[in-house]
Amino acid sequence: MSTKKLSSKRWWYIMPIVFITYSLAYLDRANFSFASAAGINEDLGITKGMSSLLGALFFLGYFFFQIPGAIYAERRSVKRLIFWCLILWGGCATLTGLVSNIPMLVGIRFMLGVVEAAVMPAMLIYISNWFTKSERSRANTFLILGNPVTVLWMSIVSGYLIHAYGWREMFIIEGIPAVIWAFCWWVLVHDKPSQAKWLSEDEKEALQAQLAKEQEGIKAVRNYGEAFRSRNVIILCGQYFAWSIGVYGFVLWLPSILRSGSQMGMVEAGWLSAVPYLAATIAMILVSWASDKMQNRKLFVWPLLLIGALAFLGSYLVGSDNFWLSYTLLVIAGAAMYAPYGPFFAIIPEMLPRNVAGGAMALINSMGALGSFFGAWFVGYLNGSTGSPAASYIFMGGALLVSVFLTLIVKPAQNQTA
Repeated sequence: MSTKKLSSKRWWYIMPIVFITYSLAYLDRANFSFASAAGINEDLGITKGMSSLLGALFFLGYFFFQIPGAIYAERRSVKRLIFWCLILWGGCATLTGLVSNIPMLVGIRFMLGVVEAAVMPAMLIYISNWFTKSERSRANTFLILGNPVTVLWMSIVSGYLIHAYGWREMFIIEGIPAVIWAFCWWVLVHDKPSQAKWLSEDEKEALQAQLAKEQEGIKAVRNYGEAFRSRNVIILCGQYFAWSIGVYGFVLWLPSILRSGSQMGMVEAGWLSAVPYLAATIAMILVSWASDKMQNRKLFVWPLLLIGALAFLGSYLVGSDNFWLSYTLLVIAGAAMYAPYGPFFAIIPEMLPRNVAGGAMALINSMGALGSFFGAWFVGYLNGSTGSPAASYIFMGGALLVSVFLTLIVKPAQNQTA
């Protein structure tokens, strides 16, 4: 059996499925930023403070249901969990276009977070079932590429949909694909290599042997409680909390920040909002490839977050009077914040055994969701109360500096250099 042939089969079969699934999840959480910039606040009578809270509510629901979803995926079935999540989040996203008052919107945003909560940890567990240590950073990156690539095309499509129809129709149209894809997912996906009909018996055995061999070098951890109390997991929770403040403050408020810095319409804001995500896509692919090649994770996390922090602070110092220079620095910040995701999520499966790694990734991701909630709310609050994005740049840059420090003090796995 050819290892190269096996590798090619898995990449070409699994990665498009993983990418499309996470892309649809990200579409239905990030398009709220375009509705905010396009008049949903005026139509429903939403104040600036309530607007920032609504933008952040998704992450509160997301926070509470991460770990239960991951435990179900680890012990039962990723396939079944994601199938129902797809149907439910597509439905919630479409219903957002039908809301007539603020309480309905509050409930739908929270529920959208609940049903999407399990997606990220479940997909990371799925990848760890199919890809070896030397492949995992790149595999994680193909998953998370669903984030910037989605925002890249969503920024343009949402801008045109709002311009042509309105924010309600945008939500309705963009929620439908997730429901359709749920049935494609059910047909195509298998939880474990042993269940796949498109692999030969030799290929299945070779892959499972390699995955089992990698587990032998990892110190045993009895249960989730012991894993959650470990020093590295606690530090990574804090690190991802601070990192997510910068990322989601950026994602949710970039269209509004651009429109406040320069008088432009939604279509122009959509095109300019897409550029940082194009840069992020390229950076993520290059960084994950280098991380897998060198088998060094930290080296491809903290320097990039430092660049992101400095770019945010630089954008603040340049000021809105120099719009294009400030915008260029925001493009650099966006690319630098996204680039380390693949290496970062490869750290935990290399430090913790399979029986607890999924739960630990869910805990870290849930703290990221809490950081996203706080970042999305506080950035919106700062924009509204100061009438300028300047304070937001300082806040997001400071949060990224904290994440840099916390990354540096993580102790690497015994078989990993840092």
